[in-house]
Amino acid sequence: MTAPILSTENVVFADLIRYPDIEIQAEKTTFVSGDSGTGKSTLLRLFNNIHAASSGIVRYRGANVLEYDPVALRREALLAGQSVFLFDLPIRDNFREFYAYRDLAPPAEGDIRRHLDLCHADFPLDADCATLSGGERQRVFLALALSFAPAVLMLDEPTSALDHDTASALFANLTGFAKERGMTIVAVTHNPPLAEAYADFTVTLPNGKTEAAE
Repeated sequence: MTAPILSTENVVFADLIRYPDIEIQAEKTTFVSGDSGTGKSTLLRLFNNIHAASSGIVRYRGANVLEYDPVALRREALLAGQSVFLFDLPIRDNFREFYAYRDLAPPAEGDIRRHLDLCHADFPLDADCATLSGGERQRVFLALALSFAPAVLMLDEPTSALDHDTASALFANLTGFAKERGMTIVAVTHNPPLAEAYADFTVTLPNGKTEAAE
């Protein structure tokens, strides 16, 4: 097996959660599961240095994440969380604003539409993001993230507001897109059937509270 694209070694977060050593394989889909409080969402934020470990090492491409420029790292290992930032502007203009921030030419409307369709975000391009529900905003942001084709796409409960059939169709689209682009997906979910259907690997987090926390 090739070297992992992401890994942890003896990682403890906030002196509360002790993680097992984890390896995430490149260009594969890995689902992260575990009971509430085991640190699933926190793990994603450790992977791209939004959160820092209180001890241990988190590695990206074999190097400590602390050695990377944080902005560059978060563009390569992009997180689509449950709470996302979008401008109070139409969907079309959100794409333009995010691309301008990266000094990139805005995508064609056909490209925007294709990425929205991949994410089951069937909204008009002139729909104001301020009027969308939390789940709808999450899918629009996911479409934005996909359009940048990051090396690693991290997803925190992206299907929590979807019925099973729509959630399954969304992950079929995401995993197919990832295979085409050589992208790694790391997804937190409480939906075991999704993991069974679409995971190449599964990481189950134990109740890893430290002795000090107990």
